[in-house]
Amino acid sequence: MQTIDPNQIPSRQLHNMLLGVIAPRPIAFASTIDQHGNPNLSPFSCFNVFGVNPTTLIFSPSRRGRDNTLKDTLLNVIEVPEVVINVVTFDMVQQASLASTEYPRGSNEFIKSGFTQIPSEKIRPFRVKESPAQIECKVRQVIETGKGGGSANLIVCEVVVMHLNENIFDEKGLIDPDKINLVGRMGGNYYVKASGSAIFTVPKPNDKMSLGIDALPEEVRMSRILTGNELARLGSLEHFPTAVEVAAYAKSDLVRQLRIKCAGEPELLIQQVHLQVRELIAKGEIIDALKLILAV
Repeated sequence: MQTIDPNQIPSRQLHNMLLGVIAPRPIAFASTIDQHGNPNLSPFSCFNVFGVNPTTLIFSPSRRGRDNTLKDTLLNVIEVPEVVINVVTFDMVQQASLASTEYPRGSNEFIKSGFTQIPSEKIRPFRVKESPAQIECKVRQVIETGKGGGSANLIVCEVVVMHLNENIFDEKGLIDPDKINLVGRMGGNYYVKASGSAIFTVPKPNDKMSLGIDALPEEVRMSRILTGNELARLGSLEHFPTAVEVAAYAKSDLVRQLRIKCAGEPELLIQQVHLQVRELIAKGEIIDALKLILAV
């Protein structure tokens, strides 16, 4: 492991390292307007949602590292404390990147990047028609974290109205990641497509008391085959199978075949059991995986 003191390396190098490891990051495609009515559009990946009561979205147009100047987005929200946060999809990511070009102040990035500006309902900045989620916000607070190049300016926003394309919802009324097809920002020039094979599910244990990895048998916890993720799948179960269930599983063809194959070789038996457990976990048969462990 490298141990890095952030005060001992150049700011640019530190910036690249942090953005490389804190990723992927959602993108706030921020639409603002100055006091003269000139629109501005720019993407920011230092962005997230932090609460819903009240709604709190925060993004940061940092001071420029090379000359310590302020970005137009920040200057605009100081003049007109309103912003539309549009989401960025795979189909529009190249245009969104183009909008990050540092055009002269007063330039219209909607026109420069080929997006369609449409009026908002409750605030003055325009929405991006091509974005499937457009969030109109009032700016509650601007927090300046420093005066030097690269220092952050946290723009704290409150949602006043959202516009969501009905095509991004699934049959249950939830937003479908494959339909919305978002992208996330990585380090350097890298992005990630947040759909397709990149999407997977992890059941949340919030509403139940899980066993925990520490409750598993020692030979399982110390397995050279099972990974931490696989142990966590076992530990996420709410309870052990009953003695009756384990006894029934001990009579299964799988257990019988393993005992025959590894007769007289206990180490080999443990290895083969753990390999079978891995297969069961991969198929989502978590309770059977734990039954197998306990049966053998």
